[in-house]
Amino acid sequence: MNTSASRYVYGPVPSRRLGRSLGVDLVPFKTCSYDCIYCQLGRTTNKTTEIREYVPVDRVLDELSSKVRLGSPPDFIGLAGSGEPTLHARIGDLISGIKKMTSVPVAVLTNGSMLWVPEVRASLAEADLVLPSLDVGDQRVFDRVNRPHEDISFDRMAEGLIQFAQEYRGPIWLEVFVLAGITDLPDELRMIAALAKRIHPARVQLNTVSRPTSEGCAVAASVQSLEELRRLFAGFTEVIGEGLPSGTADAASGGAPTDDIVALVSRRPCTVEGISAGLGLRPNEVVKHLGSLCRNGVVLPERRGADVFYKRGRKT
Repeated sequence: MNTSASRYVYGPVPSRRLGRSLGVDLVPFKTCSYDCIYCQLGRTTNKTTEIREYVPVDRVLDELSSKVRLGSPPDFIGLAGSGEPTLHARIGDLISGIKKMTSVPVAVLTNGSMLWVPEVRASLAEADLVLPSLDVGDQRVFDRVNRPHEDISFDRMAEGLIQFAQEYRGPIWLEVFVLAGITDLPDELRMIAALAKRIHPARVQLNTVSRPTSEGCAVAASVQSLEELRRLFAGFTEVIGEGLPSGTADAASGGAPTDDIVALVSRRPCTVEGISAGLGLRPNEVVKHLGSLCRNGVVLPERRGADVFYKRGRKT
């Protein structure tokens, strides 16, 4: 199997926030400034704040160019992937290159931890949409939930978010990831809401666990509690739903289906339905390919409640 065919670009991903998003991976697997307890990709293996060119931008653009010409256009091209995309030193060059290539809007999904660096803030200026995270309201819970690199204090992270919001001309969708028994407490959410008010995003999105997490203590908050907590926030605030985005691709992304499936679940654990919706494959075709991939240890199943998610295996 030629997994190199989907080395940097994956999906489209069925995203609850962005519809169908064609993903771009800018760092090696689990290179991140955080080690969040709720991360769907497991523990961070390279916790760092080093900003450098982790993957070659020209090769990323070449691969993306071949993908965007195939099938129906995605709703967004999302810079996210296997870690924190703003650690890539040339993310601004990549965004410029994408915008010369296609009219599909570019979204950057970031944990927000590196926005205290002026060069990082400037590099995101051409993005059509930036979706940073703000999960906690103080240093104590920051250390417990996000487990940041030692260079990043809560105050440094928060001030970076505020400064970025003052400089950036596009919309900001602020994600607040809520965990039962940890950050769903009203006092904690009030602190987050007060900081969100200073950031003044176009929208606040309350999210919670929907896939297998890094730590068992990361438990989903109920939709009812999220609806109640929404009242604490000023401005447009929404609870992210459980369902898949409506609509599916009318064609797969053009590579071998097994390669596309591996590329997708390596960055985001998915159900059969999620893989089908993102890649435009029939569910029975997805099941057939997953059977082979699971037997070879390339993809592993993991049950969460009534759902079975497929994720990166030990042989990828």
